[in-house]
Amino acid sequence: MKKLFLILTSAALILLSIPAVAMTEEECAAMWKQADANSDGALNGAEADRYLALMRMSNRTMAADGTMTETLFQENCKTDIFTVTAAEEGAPFEGANSFTEYQAQDRVIARGMGSVSTLTKDDKGVWRGTAQVDGKSVNVAVDFKGNVVTQ
Repeated sequence: MKKLFLILTSAALILLSIPAVAMTEEECAAMWKQADANSDGALNGAEADRYLALMRMSNRTMAADGTMTETLFQENCKTDIFTVTAAEEGAPFEGANSFTEYQAQDRVIARGMGSVSTLTKDDKGVWRGTAQVDGKSVNVAVDFKGNVVTQ
């Protein structure tokens, strides 16, 4: 039994020591080119919203004026914070939601949605409101796990 425990513990430590696969310089350069829609060498306004939300979610330092230089973008891109995972199947889940309204809004913005309305937490712990996707208004929900779903 002790041998099995040691083997499993060793395997877990090895897996935890393997670094996460980060985006390559080429992938980050392509992402930057797409993000800098007006090709002015900086992200600001709507261009920057999604990336700034992802940085806030990761507690990263950013410029006070809400702009992002290519250097700052690349540094953060290479750490993989701009990769967004899909919502879990069956979301939104009920549960005690500790996100503030602004944290929930950041999760919606990070999914590429804009014009996020005031969100209201329902009696099941799910933040609900509306946002714009491709110029259309959709209902959004953010659960306690951070899953964002449109309805």
